[in-house]
Amino acid sequence: MKQSSTELTFQTSGSSLLDVTRPIKAWLQEQDVEQGLLTVFIRHTSASLTIQENADPDVLYDLNSFFKKLVPESERLYRHNAEGPDDMPAHIKSALTQTQLTIPITNSDLVLGTWQGIYIFEHREHAHKRHLSLHLIGQ
Repeated sequence: MKQSSTELTFQTSGSSLLDVTRPIKAWLQEQDVEQGLLTVFIRHTSASLTIQENADPDVLYDLNSFFKKLVPESERLYRHNAEGPDDMPAHIKSALTQTQLTIPITNSDLVLGTWQGIYIFEHREHAHKRHLSLHLIGQ
């Protein structure tokens, strides 16, 4: 059994979904693991992870728009606004989504569906550096 880990850093462009599948696959290819499990963890409380469609960008737009309506920005609604009006809504969106993904590895590749990609879901309005911790276990 082999284990490997690393940290990848990404720059987001504000509230949106950023496809990070290719850099994750590139790291995986360097690990020489045929079968196993990859855990991807985002080290933030105002951004999250999701596996989502990678073919039609309207899906990502609609998903982001839906979450903005679901958790509106309003200084009247929240006590916590230390970093601005998008601060607490970003924490709520992160709580409603995922901070960790576990993806099977078969034939040295991620077992994702044809139209699936791994995304950082940035919940803040401004650009941020986001750090992903990857941990691979397999053989």
